[in-house]
Amino acid sequence: MRAKNPSSMPTPNPPSQTLSLAQPDLATACKAFASAKRLVVKVGSSLVTNEGKGLDDAAIAAWCAQLATLVQDGREVIMVSSGAIAEGMKRLGWSKRPKAVHELQAAAAVGQMGLAQAYENHLRAHQLKSAQVLLTHADLSDRERYLNARSTLLTLLHLGVVPVINENDTVVTDEIKFGDNDTLGALVANLIEADCLVILTDQKGLYSADPRKDENAVFIRTATAGDPVLEKMAGGAGSRVGTGGMITKILAARRAASSGASTAIAWGREPQALVRLMQGEAIGTLLIASEAKLQARKQWIADHLQLAGSVRVDAGAAKCLLAGKASLLPVGMTGVEGDFMRGDVIAIRDADGQELARGLANYSSTEARLLCTKTTAELAELIGYEAEPEMVHKNNLVLLKALP
Repeated sequence: MRAKNPSSMPTPNPPSQTLSLAQPDLATACKAFASAKRLVVKVGSSLVTNEGKGLDDAAIAAWCAQLATLVQDGREVIMVSSGAIAEGMKRLGWSKRPKAVHELQAAAAVGQMGLAQAYENHLRAHQLKSAQVLLTHADLSDRERYLNARSTLLTLLHLGVVPVINENDTVVTDEIKFGDNDTLGALVANLIEADCLVILTDQKGLYSADPRKDENAVFIRTATAGDPVLEKMAGGAGSRVGTGGMITKILAARRAASSGASTAIAWGREPQALVRLMQGEAIGTLLIASEAKLQARKQWIADHLQLAGSVRVDAGAAKCLLAGKASLLPVGMTGVEGDFMRGDVIAIRDADGQELARGLANYSSTEARLLCTKTTAELAELIGYEAEPEMVHKNNLVLLKALP
């Protein structure tokens, strides 16, 4: 893979004093990536397909080699890759991206075969197993499908498999017309509670203006993800092959930060960009999440105004929960109120009805009623399948009352 700078890219300038943008300390920002144990890497169509000329096999090989290095270093990685439609266009002999949805879907179906095969071959060359996962935004907005996707991806990571994710363009219409894999990458980062999201693009990072049009554009080394100034700086899409632009990357970083993940936007052809970034080197633009991963998740739970239901617990379970180090097990539950589904935010109340905590339910209200006072060993027999041993895991639980 040749490391050739974008032709119209100006040399990065020092941060401008005129920018009303808060910029975190660079060394601190680099540490956020060096300490990351679980990351999502997203590469765009223009990189994967060499501006629509067909899959760039050398580039994919180089990224897979870097992923292998990260896995060997003890990190968990997921690749979100665009390119199916662009590769399908090439295989079908189409020079222009079609507008008809059914033609886009056909191109995606054709191109997905080559995309999956390329990643499989190059990851296998490094003794890594891979898995193809096709998702849509709808999969991540439906509660049951969201949790199923999460369980599958976490299981694959636990098994040492590298999931390669693409949007399921063959069956989706809105996402082909308006969607982008930057957003999908951020949603996956939220889904698996990644420490960071790395977006590889055809630009060095984020500039104060479009560097292809403005030679005075200032390079942004660091910023806080979600800073509204960033959206004002972001330009439009620069490639006719993909559907995104810098604005989609800024919004993706904001979304990823909602679960505590920081985002790096970097040039995809920078030699060893992923490895160097994870070694603490300043590569691209680093957009830092303002809250730690667990804090962000728990704040989201605590902020729920409408609760789907509640469970009551005995004195022993209440004491363990208030000590702040325990999950809620079914054996400590004495009753269930309301109707809720797996993944809903529910209240946890003591025998007097006082709300002690709230958290994400691992079981529906129907299942929870069967599980009250039962031990973990009895769960599978009672509900017909084996799932999580906890009703609410401690990482998905927020205390609202202090231990007396």
